[in-house]
Amino acid sequence: MIRRFGTPPETGRRYTLRPGAYAVLMLGNQVLLTHQADPWPEFQLPGGGIDKGESPLHALHREVSEETGWSIAAPRRLGAFRRFTFMPEYDIWAEKLCTIYAARPVRQLRAPSEPGHSAVWMPFDAAVDALGNPGDRHFLSRLD
Repeated sequence: MIRRFGTPPETGRRYTLRPGAYAVLMLGNQVLLTHQADPWPEFQLPGGGIDKGESPLHALHREVSEETGWSIAAPRRLGAFRRFTFMPEYDIWAEKLCTIYAARPVRQLRAPSEPGHSAVWMPFDAAVDALGNPGDRHFLSRLD
């Protein structure tokens, strides 16, 4: 059974399954987060949806690059969680199946290419507090 974080699913509402891959990226006591401006300002673990036909690891590398501009190495799976949420950018109610990886940030190749995203290095304790969803907070805090 995969643990659920956040609001439980609403009875009678249809949810679209959205698998995604997300990264915990640390250098020393600093954590690389992405700040998403829209649809509401929020700090997140970098990552996102796995496209049809794409492997989770390919999606992880692509999404981290798009949202932070960084390349990564040596990803290892930490676990997964589910959350139920409205995704206004897709106009869908989604059951997000979030697989979390720890990876090593290698180097910043460019600025983030994902509109409305910026890469932010933050001290570990501040990053745990700043993350916008409880599943991200859970997986980051377990690394303490």
